[in-house]
Amino acid sequence: MCAARSEGFTLVEIVVLIVVVGAALAGVLLVFQNTVRGSADPQVRKQAIAIAEALLEEILLASYDPIAGGGTRADFNDVDDYATYTTAGGMRDIENNPIPGLENYNVSSVAVSPATLNDTGGVLTAVNEAKRITVTVTGPQGFDITLDGYRLKYAGP
Repeated sequence: MCAARSEGFTLVEIVVLIVVVGAALAGVLLVFQNTVRGSADPQVRKQAIAIAEALLEEILLASYDPIAGGGTRADFNDVDDYATYTTAGGMRDIENNPIPGLENYNVSSVAVSPATLNDTGGVLTAVNEAKRITVTVTGPQGFDITLDGYRLKYAGP
């Protein structure tokens, strides 16, 4: 007579499977935890960059030559008016109204300085009348985003 042969897994095989699957699951969950923890940081940095880009574009669209005026940001009409512009207590629109959701972002500095742009390769003509604009925005976690741009004085047609 033949002994009956049973099919399936032994208790030892099942315990080993549980340990291996548990270790793999713990590793995968650790990766997810680290990913989720850092997923908000890029959004905060992108928002600070967007604020700095918007202000830099606003400044670059202003006149190169000084024009009478100034005072509040709504009256800024040339690049030099923005020198030393800062905000406190959150971002504000051009009319100085607080922008909801941006209370933790501030323009910590705007610098406008004369610059000379030279072509070291000797191909282009040097630009003697340029202004370097540096905008620094501070984010809610205390980091700074700094962007530079150049406003050139060029003759019209």
